[in-house]
Amino acid sequence: MLDVGSNTVHLLVVDAHAGAPPTPAHSSKTELRLSELLDDDGRISSDGTKRLIGFVTAALSAAEDKGVEEVLAFATSAIREAPNGDDVIKRLQKDTGVPLEVLSGEDEARLTFLAVRRWYGWSAGRLLVLDIGGGSLEVATGTEEDPDAAISVPLGAGRLTRDLLPGDPPSPEDVRAARKHIRTTFARDLRLVTRGGEPDRVVGTSKTFRSLARITGAAASGEGPYVHRRLRHADLGEMLPSLARMTAAERANLPGVSAGRARQLLAGALVADAAMDLLGIGEVHICPWALREGVILRYLDRLDS
Repeated sequence: MLDVGSNTVHLLVVDAHAGAPPTPAHSSKTELRLSELLDDDGRISSDGTKRLIGFVTAALSAAEDKGVEEVLAFATSAIREAPNGDDVIKRLQKDTGVPLEVLSGEDEARLTFLAVRRWYGWSAGRLLVLDIGGGSLEVATGTEEDPDAAISVPLGAGRLTRDLLPGDPPSPEDVRAARKHIRTTFARDLRLVTRGGEPDRVVGTSKTFRSLARITGAAASGEGPYVHRRLRHADLGEMLPSLARMTAAERANLPGVSAGRARQLLAGALVADAAMDLLGIGEVHICPWALREGVILRYLDRLDS
């Protein structure tokens, strides 16, 4: 599987068949940060395109070495929103032979929800799932495998850092303006995910939530995927002022924060804080499965139908 995200391009080789969980066999990724490799008009730059093609070419070689039978490739908001996204996809397929499926924001939310439902099972009741990516925030809620409501909001950590949080660290004025923008933007779509009723379990997925949970005391990733991890809103609120004052290099010294993600951590924390506050969430459970697993599960379901 090739995941072309706003922050990273990730090759994940899995042993997958219907009726069993996808088991990772090999993983490699590069923090390409396509959401930042844009020209002034929002087009993906020629350098960004070349770097993407280079990684995909190397990833295909690695996949062949691992005996991969089929490659699933998908892209999210960075390519979806770029004016030249279609041209980049055509160039990628011409040079590498890989057809890239571009997921809509709603697709992302629904597939992530599917992965979380399969991880927790039916006993979890009504789920509310939050995923903060590089370009967008996905939210979905429901009681079945397909959510009742699924939305995508342009509040990704990479996008907000690029557009609203310059400086290292950003100025207090910029932090306040970003906080206001995040809350105003999310509040417009709030009713879409609250009208179904109170969730029985609130879940956060992907790197931003994992990092925020880790810096507020959750277990390290080395302890395995089955350790219960959570992010409490009160703990996040206590941490936010310190994050806002830190440089990217200082954030990179926090547990579970990579140097490549450190600059975006503040924006991700502001989004998580706003979502938890506006939705009245006291804590978020951290799920190890997210969009990639949802894509695999959908593929296996189609093979089995």
